[in-house]
Amino acid sequence: MRLQLCVLKSYYEEPVISELVSRYGITVNITSARLQPDTEDDGWFDLDLWGRTKQLYSSLSYLEKLGLPIWLDLSSV
Repeated sequence: MRLQLCVLKSYYEEPVISELVSRYGITVNITSARLQPDTEDDGWFDLDLWGRTKQLYSSLSYLEKLGLPIWLDLSSV
């Protein structure tokens, strides 16, 4: 599954992407990232996610609970 994830500046100190791997057991490939070092802007990540359907749904639910904007590439589903 491909998606774009916006990591809000308030989450810069949180291990959001590594939680996807450790908590949900999926494989994450960061294909592109835009993260400003001055923390004035939100960060954007293009991600490829691999895993079982239940793992992917659980990981998306986690991101939604955090309130992070997600844009799914429906052509990859």
